[in-house]
Amino acid sequence: MVPDNIHIAHPDKLFIGGAWVGSTADRMIEIVSPNSEAVIARVVDGTEADMDRAVAAARTAFDDGPWSTMAPAERGAIVRRMGEELGKRAPELSAAWTAQVGGLASFAPIMTGGATATFMAIAGYADSFPFVEKRPASQVHTAIVAQEPAGVVAAIAPWNAPYGIMSSKVAYAMVAGCTVIMKPSPETPLEAYIIAEAAEAAGVPAGVVNLVAAGRDASDHLVRNPGIDKVTFTGSTLAGKRIGEVCAGRVARCTLELGGKSAAIVRDDFPLEVAAAILGNTITIMSGQVCAMLSRAIVPRHRHDELADAIAKVMQGIRIGHSDAPDTQLGPVAMKRQLERVEEYVALGRASADLVTGGNRPAHMNSGYFIEPTLFANVDNKSRIAQEEIFGPVLCLIPADDEEDAIRIANDSAFGLNGSVLTNDADAAYRIGRRIRAGGFGQNGMKMEFGLPFGGFKQSGIGREGGVEGLHAYLETKTMLLDATPSGF
Repeated sequence: MVPDNIHIAHPDKLFIGGAWVGSTADRMIEIVSPNSEAVIARVVDGTEADMDRAVAAARTAFDDGPWSTMAPAERGAIVRRMGEELGKRAPELSAAWTAQVGGLASFAPIMTGGATATFMAIAGYADSFPFVEKRPASQVHTAIVAQEPAGVVAAIAPWNAPYGIMSSKVAYAMVAGCTVIMKPSPETPLEAYIIAEAAEAAGVPAGVVNLVAAGRDASDHLVRNPGIDKVTFTGSTLAGKRIGEVCAGRVARCTLELGGKSAAIVRDDFPLEVAAAILGNTITIMSGQVCAMLSRAIVPRHRHDELADAIAKVMQGIRIGHSDAPDTQLGPVAMKRQLERVEEYVALGRASADLVTGGNRPAHMNSGYFIEPTLFANVDNKSRIAQEEIFGPVLCLIPADDEEDAIRIANDSAFGLNGSVLTNDADAAYRIGRRIRAGGFGQNGMKMEFGLPFGGFKQSGIGREGGVEGLHAYLETKTMLLDATPSGF
């Protein structure tokens, strides 16, 4: 069972070893619409035994198949064919995002198109990346540094941007010469099915790309499987800590892109009405369910109240509605448990800060997981709403004494994923950006560039995705010291 506008051939099967196969158990995952609270799709729920089958298939494809030893340019050509197949499925991928997590239909084609373009850009690294280099050496005749595939990869993606995140992981792994098992979030498996079908249509060798949709117990089993050489995970810091512990226990490689509580510093030179428009509208992007979201705004104390009033006016003008309506600016959060989480933090905020606007379910929405954009003012940066990731349309406004105090507040966090400064002074933006302990930083808003490295400091993760740096995580470096120069160098 899948929505009519999404065409998946085998939702009742797993993709293992190049074939669509049944699960070892008769269980299904139900996907609930955040707009209507109705079940809109069902796919097979994989088991721990299914994970072991997928690892065995990927292991065989890596150890005995041609993929890992194939010329990078040849791999890149196959990955590009796969990207072309994904491009044909753009309307379905957009529909899947809207159906499963309530992403705005007006924004879905941009999300989907950008993700496929990124997939194709990653494929291009197969032609340009220096997989093998001759290096200067003082102790031997010839030194060669080779970048070789890390091995079998477990790719675990979250529910907020399932296509873009999973497709990038798969593309990097494939270009590097790795084989991969896709484990999508149980709330958003449809995109991974389309990726698997694209791999099949593109003629990807059997076992190079595998798919097992499953719950969290099977996911933990996958991470613990000794046949997995590397785990790439995007999701919560809590789950990332568990994955990091498991990987450390057997010295498996891992890349962790985790949570954030990113701050935007508002300088005195920046117009308040422009700052309000940026901050009030940014927090509604994907219903606030963005790991790099600017969920803290730090403002000079003497401008705090005026900015709070201006942001409130912006939020009160935001149109809340079903995600497929063309004029909707704020759709639902993705699921019931996420709505309950946001409501719990709103309750905490009512007790520790000033609720300026929002905090309730919209009166005109009788069903679905909707909540108003919410602003808390006079927030203590030590409070839970300022320190913990809410993952919803909730903004904390924090007063600061001066610029030095603002930087201190911004860095006073367990996270370090993103940051921003609202200023018209590029020199000030650079100066402040260099002092913020975060993996990303932008001037005048939440800026993201998917062709460049992305990742976090502190508890926001380990490693980088995006750009050529994203490929490094799927490679092992080998140094070869030879008595003569081999042919071809």
